[in-house]
Amino acid sequence: MPDIHPTACVEDGAILAEDVVVGPFSFVGREVELGSGVEVAAHVTLLGQTRIGAGCRIFPHACLGGEPQDRAFNGESTSLEIGARTQIREHVTVHVGTARGGGCTRIGEDAYLMNSAHIGHDCRVGDHAIIASFCGLGGHAQVGDHAVLGAYTGLHQHARVGESVMVAGGSKLSLDAPPFSMVAGDRARLVGLNTVGLRRRGFSRETRAQIKHAFHLIFHSKLRLEEALARVDEEMGGVPEVERLVTFLRKTERGFCR
Repeated sequence: MPDIHPTACVEDGAILAEDVVVGPFSFVGREVELGSGVEVAAHVTLLGQTRIGAGCRIFPHACLGGEPQDRAFNGESTSLEIGARTQIREHVTVHVGTARGGGCTRIGEDAYLMNSAHIGHDCRVGDHAIIASFCGLGGHAQVGDHAVLGAYTGLHQHARVGESVMVAGGSKLSLDAPPFSMVAGDRARLVGLNTVGLRRRGFSRETRAQIKHAFHLIFHSKLRLEEALARVDEEMGGVPEVERLVTFLRKTERGFCR
């Protein structure tokens, strides 16, 4: 049965796998579900309709599943989902979604949320993403797979960070950050291609070269955006990573860093 410290409070209705550990003075609400192997340290607060995947570790003073910081929220039934093996460090806060935002905040698998980061309502954080200390994600923001947000990054509501993006510490993002890029500054601008991140992710030399050529056409040639995207489609339309880059840019609503 779960290993629950005598000083912890687990409300009736909470669902805990047999090998869950709950530390001293932690609180687990009645609608919370903890998967196999979840470790909850001391002084953790888990609220709302929160589902936490297998193997997650939650460190002291984290507060997950609280109400959104949204004046329009009126107590509707919304949720938070956290994927397997994600680590959530000290003082992290993550809120449930809102009805108008889809109703669910989602954190992917194998993510790493460092101390004092805040993930707002209706955010989407991908697999293997790293959110460093004191980052703040506004409501409805999105962070793609394998993206890294440096410490003290601020992400505007509804802004998107593409997959394998490296955001420099202290950046302020009000526009979308294109996949595979490095961005920095206040307001953040495109610095270049995240070549280190692409190598670490295991992309082949040929794939990296195709992404680099696409970046040249889109961001460094004198072609207009639609002309550049059409040229990329024509020359590299069969490369999945390039196709995801083009799709991301075409779906932008706020504009993107250049």
